Amino acid sequence: MEQRIGIERMEEAINLFGSFDENIRLLESEFQVTVVNRGGELVISGEPENVMLAEKAVQALLTLSAKGESISEQHVRYVVGLCRSGQSERIGELTQDVICITSKGRPVKPKTIGQKQYVDAILKDTVTIGVGPAGTGKTYLAVAAAGAAFRVNRIILTRPAVEAGERLGFLPGDLQSKVDPYLRPLYDALFDMLGAETYQKYLERGNIEVAPLAYMRGRTLDDSFIILDEAQNTSREQMKMFLTRMGFGSRVVITGDITQIDLPGDKPSGLKEAMKVLKGVEGVSICQLGKADGVRHVMVQRII
Repeated sequence: MEQRIGIERMEEAINLFGSFDENIRLLESEFQVTVVNRGGELVISGEPENVMLAEKAVQALLTLSAKGESISEQHVRYVVGLCRSGQSERIGELTQDVICITSKGRPVKPKTIGQKQYVDAILKDTVTIGVGPAGTGKTYLAVAAAGAAFRVNRIILTRPAVEAGERLGFLPGDLQSKVDPYLRPLYDALFDMLGAETYQKYLERGNIEVAPLAYMRGRTLDDSFIILDEAQNTSREQMKMFLTRMGFGSRVVITGDITQIDLPGDKPSGLKEAMKVLKGVEGVSICQLGKADGVRHVMVQRII
């Protein structure tokens, strides 16, 4: 069976095919079809069912291209997954929503439908819980949303200092240098958004605070954007303590991966408990990101 798709502009074809035609080669191997560019038309040939799926994938990629996306292997793999699960028409939901621009001028935007729903929830609800495996952008997108929401007085980034097998006491230095390695992913994301100079300036002014969860006890946090990262490693008591810190005009994002709990075996995770207790509560969103929302190297997805 053969299917033809008209391509209006040469740039669209170049974007779709990718450098050295790698995008089209990937589509051909995924769907067992042949795709040829013939006189301003794409001709897809192969088994009828495969051709139909490949046509949907090409149309979805052309939709992304028309929105100004530079088509990469990541886009192709994601679209292939959508087509296989019969959701290819949903690709239109990925509009040009730029959350913020990094200090290097790169736009940060959701790359998958799951990520878009997560970002929409952060912007809409008071408390957002984002749960998913490594590389799904939970922390990075939360920090991007915090950077974009600088009408709040401060950004507070926190995570429990639970180690994957080591103990804090063995590390050299004072408490700050002991907890710094645990907060590094949060520093890195903020650095990326704001640039070193602006970051330092905000830190000195107290607009940005990066602290271990234990520091939150006894405080009320008004007009703040608060991110609790690695929340799967909080105990139930810590989670309750954290959630009751929230003051007026504040927004909370809780992120974690319930498959990577480093708590002792007999200790239940505060994140699991919060997801159970807060389900259906007004003003609280619970977003489950899956491996399809992974935006790291394809090997990370395969490992997950």
